[in-house]
Amino acid sequence: MGKFKLGAKRPLVIAGPCSAETREQTVETAMQLARSGKVDVIRAGVWKPRTNPGTFEGIGEPGLEWLNEVKNATGLPIAVEVANRAHVECALKHGVDILWIGARTTVSPFAVQEIAESLHGNEEITVLIKNPMTPDIGLWAGAVNRLVNEGVKIENMGLIHRGFSYFGHSKYRNPPMWHMIFEMRSRFPEMMMICDPSHICGCRPLLYGISQQAADLCYDGLIIESHITPDKAWSDASQQLTPQDCLTMIDNVMWRAKTANDPEFNSELDVCRQQIDQIDAELFDLLSRRMNTCEKIGTIKKANNVAILQSNRWEEICRRMLSLTRGMNLSEDFVRAVLEAIHIESINHQNEVMNK
Repeated sequence: MGKFKLGAKRPLVIAGPCSAETREQTVETAMQLARSGKVDVIRAGVWKPRTNPGTFEGIGEPGLEWLNEVKNATGLPIAVEVANRAHVECALKHGVDILWIGARTTVSPFAVQEIAESLHGNEEITVLIKNPMTPDIGLWAGAVNRLVNEGVKIENMGLIHRGFSYFGHSKYRNPPMWHMIFEMRSRFPEMMMICDPSHICGCRPLLYGISQQAADLCYDGLIIESHITPDKAWSDASQQLTPQDCLTMIDNVMWRAKTANDPEFNSELDVCRQQIDQIDAELFDLLSRRMNTCEKIGTIKKANNVAILQSNRWEEICRRMLSLTRGMNLSEDFVRAVLEAIHIESINHQNEVMNK
């Protein structure tokens, strides 16, 4: 069996149980997925970072033996999450082909550095890096750079988008915040970007929609959690699919070409892009005028020794704009995100005026 080569196939489909729980559950889930020919890599968590002690924190090394059983039977590469040097050493000893660094680990530079040093000079292993739990591109990019500095080849690394923790209302477990991904892709255009709909959604009904959206945004693959009896899973039961449902979803996601050479297509696209450029220019001109007005408000508040933040006014703006934008083909999550960004910028402008 040759070395796994990242980027050799698009889309790359990685699937398997959130956690390896028992040999029967791990092997049967993986074999059902593998027999379909629609899954490229088998995944399973054997070390699970849990919020509370006393909960299931992974089966450990026996899970790697079960995964190897699947690898030997199917020829498919296997992938596991690692969070420290001991995990890396154990995984490599058991012939794991792909390591992924989880969101709780990416957020810690110390932990990432330990993993990077344990892979020093390793030109064979493939590493996938999940975004940190917090929406911080610097941490994510820093994890990539730490691995590169230890000699891990950039062509052997990929990125996993699993959504971000968010303080506020959202239908998603970890809202995708797509704009963060566009920024990360601009920094590392040569790296594969794989979507993790399971952790973004947190529930089965939303999985297909996010998977299709990722395909439409030119992602390079999916990593999906699957379990032979999802409702009895020891971790993340609500977001796992049966192997059959997982395979059905994979079949239904439509992957489109990244580019087209048709002159008519390019001409139509150029017209629409010119319209967008004009609208964007007008939009930011309006935002600039709004900030000028905010500075006048700051001057008035300063003259009357009044605090910047007026919570009643902010709540009123949110209620009014959410009501006005109903029926405008704008999601509530998007409207709230835009309002919050504008609000923060407005406060910054007033703060400058107040503290001159």
